[in-house]
This record gives sequence, C-alpha cells and structure tokens, in this order.
Amino acid sequence: MTTGRIIELVAAIAILGFGIWLYRRNRAVDRGYGSQGAVLLFAIAAIMAVHALGLLEYRPSQSELEALGG
Repeated sequence: MTTGRIIELVAAIAILGFGIWLYRRNRAVDRGYGSQGAVLLFAIAAIMAVHALGLLEYRPSQSELEALGG
C-alpha cells in the first residue's frame, strides 16, 4: 500500500468512528432511530475504504490481455 492509500484508509476509519459517535449521541432525542447524517458518514467511509484497499482498480483478465497482445 502506498502512503496515500494508508492515509485514505485512516481517514475512512476516522469518519466511521465519527459516524458511530454521531449515531449513538442523541439516543434520547431521536427515540433510538439514529441519525441520517451518521448513515451518510457510514456510506462515505465504506466507499473510501473500498477505494483505499484498491478494490475498484481495473484488472484485465488473461483473455483480455491476450486479445490486446495479438
């Protein structure tokens, strides 16, 4: 992993932690339903983590490589 990806993964974990804190913060006010903002933070953290781990990179199959190579 590159330094940039490690930083992105740490940021995703920090956003996830903040989302958990935000979700649990107002339990009495929202009667246990949680926060819509926290759910958005969960989605952002998940997308950042997937990107940081390189799961969105294009990896051509062997047949695609052979077709390009001739």
